[in-house]
Amino acid sequence: MDLQKALIAEYDRETATTRKILEAIPEDVDFNYKPHPKSMSLGQLAGHLAETAGQWATSTLAKDKIEMVAGEKFEPYVPASKAALLEKFDTDTAEATALLAKFAPAQWDDNWKFVAGDQTWIDDSKYEVWRSWVVNHLVHHRAQLGVYLRLLNKPLPGTYGPSADGM
Repeated sequence: MDLQKALIAEYDRETATTRKILEAIPEDVDFNYKPHPKSMSLGQLAGHLAETAGQWATSTLAKDKIEMVAGEKFEPYVPASKAALLEKFDTDTAEATALLAKFAPAQWDDNWKFVAGDQTWIDDSKYEVWRSWVVNHLVHHRAQLGVYLRLLNKPLPGTYGPSADGM
């Protein structure tokens, strides 16, 4: 098995499926909707999906470390509209796809770190970061978005087969 080809195919499948869920967000949706006070808003969650599939994937492939200085505040992407969300998703995943296509397989063993102040949050191989913090993380939050849309009584497309909505 060619691991590199398998990882590219998986990323392509999962980003295509994620885009279908993002497309299912109604144009008039309230991006401030939260199913629970501790939950992210729908806009925050959708933005997080775009960042995970795009910028996080790109950073995993192109960098060896992300370091935030103590007290630095991360400003997550929250889309102003569905159109802006899809544009960012498409642009950023195209960049990640291009990087993945030319990524040298030997680099999967390279170390990757995420450090915030004096705390190391991630310290693992690029392969493990890619699998856990890009692909698995994307699938996890995509499922959350599906629950949000279901709670809003919106139809869902199928992900790994048909949905109950026949989409």
